[in-house]
Amino acid sequence: MKKIGLLGGSFNPAHRGHRRISLAAMAALGLDEVWWLVSPGNPLKPAKGMAPYEARLASAREEARGTRIKVSDFEREAGTRYTVDTLAAIKRRYPNDRFIWLMGADTVAQFHQWRRWRELSAMVPIAVIHRPGYDAPARAASAMGWLRWFVRPLSQAKRWTDWSAPAIFFLRLPPDPTSATRLRALDPNWHRRFTGSNRRALSS
Repeated sequence: MKKIGLLGGSFNPAHRGHRRISLAAMAALGLDEVWWLVSPGNPLKPAKGMAPYEARLASAREEARGTRIKVSDFEREAGTRYTVDTLAAIKRRYPNDRFIWLMGADTVAQFHQWRRWRELSAMVPIAVIHRPGYDAPARAASAMGWLRWFVRPLSQAKRWTDWSAPAIFFLRLPPDPTSATRLRALDPNWHRRFTGSNRRALSS
């Protein structure tokens, strides 16, 4: 049985913040691996400004290099669009492994908009990762009106495999200010180095 953290996202682009929080979560939760599930298209994010999927996948692979982070195109392969369906498919394919969903505190405010989010919460435990300035709004988020009944103490973090979902807790990991939005603002054409001849040059 492997203990695996799942971090979904657009990775537009992947950056050191994704890497740092994943490695920190791996240590805090006693994980064997973290899987980055690169989304072909997030239903809650506009398509405008979204780099091509292959460039986002390539940026994630570059950022994860040399670690126990596995970059996955599972959603594209399985043809799933919503996280609840992705999780169901993963659990069917890997019935002997244990999974925990990793979610940034900034995402919790939108969690009630996710398709069948209560059903999703009942599939796997959820670890909310600290993001500067977002912890208080996360605890006050709409979804927490229901999830607050299932909050577990941080002191039990490494025992998450003993829990039955729903179960949620808030990890206190070292903060990282890196933002994909800021990186895109600094370099709107970042994805070009992962496409065409530039991509071939990087892999040679």
